[in-house]
Amino acid sequence: MALVVTTMASFLTPFMGSAINVALPALGREFSLNALFLNWMATIFLLAAAMSLVPLGRMADLYGRKRLFLWGVALYALSSLACSAAPDAVMLIILRFLQGIGGAMIFGTSTAILISVFPRSERGKVLGINVAAVYTGLSAGPLIGGILTQHLGWRSIFLLNAILGLAVLFCTLWKLKDEWAEARGEKFDLAGSIIYSLSLLLLMVGISFLPAAAAGLSAVAGIAGIVVFLRWEKGNPSPLINVSLFYQNRAFTFSNLAALVHYCATYAVSFLMSLYLQLIEGLSPQYAGLILLIQPVLQAVFSPVIGRLSDRVQPRILASLGMALTVCGLGLLTFISTFSTLFPILLSLVLLGLGFALFSSPNVNAIMSSVDRKFLGLASGTLATMRILGQMFSMGIAMLMFALLIGKVELSPLYYPLLLTSMTWTFFLLALLCSLGVFASLARGPMR
Repeated sequence: MALVVTTMASFLTPFMGSAINVALPALGREFSLNALFLNWMATIFLLAAAMSLVPLGRMADLYGRKRLFLWGVALYALSSLACSAAPDAVMLIILRFLQGIGGAMIFGTSTAILISVFPRSERGKVLGINVAAVYTGLSAGPLIGGILTQHLGWRSIFLLNAILGLAVLFCTLWKLKDEWAEARGEKFDLAGSIIYSLSLLLLMVGISFLPAAAAGLSAVAGIAGIVVFLRWEKGNPSPLINVSLFYQNRAFTFSNLAALVHYCATYAVSFLMSLYLQLIEGLSPQYAGLILLIQPVLQAVFSPVIGRLSDRVQPRILASLGMALTVCGLGLLTFISTFSTLFPILLSLVLLGLGFALFSSPNVNAIMSSVDRKFLGLASGTLATMRILGQMFSMGIAMLMFALLIGKVELSPLYYPLLLTSMTWTFFLLALLCSLGVFASLARGPMR
């Protein structure tokens, strides 16, 4: 039942993310949003999740993983319901922030619950199933989101998420009876939590509004805050993050770094391709969603197989091969133009899907198998934070290219050439970053 409930929940947040990406052009038209504000619609969820993930992961270790999981599902469902009735863009962004906190409670605890229940010999298999649920959500999102947006409007996506969230909440209350809190009785680092969350907020806001001078100061302050946070944690008897894990555990450190880089290199693809297919190629939301379906379907199909394989084959080999395929897929996207046919786009999405399937399950297995049981919630929260930070930085790179090349203008055919230029530069930077990440994946060393 732990596998069933966490798998259902793992479907929710990626489904929301990929579905809303397809709906962004329609949402932008209704609220008359410029390119940067449209980007913030997708990014604010990630920012909220990144700011709260590690503190919430630690609270799950202290006070109970099921308890935090339940509160997260409830907050996610209620905020989704409120989003479906949002009267303007500002209110929608505020509600998306709350939705991100609820999402952080879900994916900051679900992996730790699975690891608490299943023996080490079965971790790769169940993590593969869980990751497959994530990719099934990513798969269903573009198609269902496109259909809903085209026929019922973008608000129906949030309404469907609220219904699904309430179903998960009911199943959890009905069937999941146990509780897990291996670090119960230890202290919670409130000061560290504030420093950590505020630093990420300053960093992301700074990146988003570059090249303005105030934005540069904000980004520098955010980086300085992260340095202060790490020094604070090192001398703290009850740290929010056990920094010694990064200093003393090579596999844990480089596996998390590889996750950060890979998610940074891939997340903005669906956002950018949704804009490209609908605005530049002129496709309907439903047809664009059908094309974007290819990548996550491959991820969902192959992740359980690769997850089982990672119980027998070195994770660094599988994960590094996956990152190399991702580099090839991103490289192809740097050549898209207004005259591109669908074939190179489809081929790049196939490569990205296979690359992600090869990378994700082995990398999760490597991280969760490299720590003691009492750190499972922390490891789960750290891994989820790497994923969210990577996704957030990926959108930040896209946002920076938009700011430098397009500016604060409402997207219209007049600016489509600049939009295309910003996309190709973004894909180039992401491909370069992912090629460097292959070395981080290899550097983790053998696990067994």
